[in-house]
Amino acid sequence: QVQLVESGGGLVQAGGSLRLSCAASGRSFTNYAMGWFRQAPGKEREFVAAISWSGGNTYYADSVKGRFTISRGNAKNTVYLQMNSLKPEDTAVYYCAGRGGSSYYTRDHEYPYWGQGTQVTVSS
Repeated sequence: QVQLVESGGGLVQAGGSLRLSCAASGRSFTNYAMGWFRQAPGKEREFVAAISWSGGNTYYADSVKGRFTISRGNAKNTVYLQMNSLKPEDTAVYYCAGRGGSSYYTRDHEYPYWGQGTQVTVSS
């Protein structure tokens, strides 16, 4: 059974930065793609960023492009989301997701494994 555990959320002022981490365990992580999604109160969960198994391919939602960076650790079972220039509209619960596959994936139904989420709150 795959387990994903996020950390690094918190409260930050607009313009500030946070770095989220997601540690995966429970299986081999060869050919294992990962992504970040978020859900704000009263809204549907939305795609944020995705990364291929090798880390060589990444994809971002337009709303975060140029401000957020997704990356993988050397062991491939950890993924990070560096969030800079945060805005109040970035406030949400952020979820890490994982699946087998060498590409990157941007739709939540493509991911069978999910973390419990970490709260990010950006104050104005």
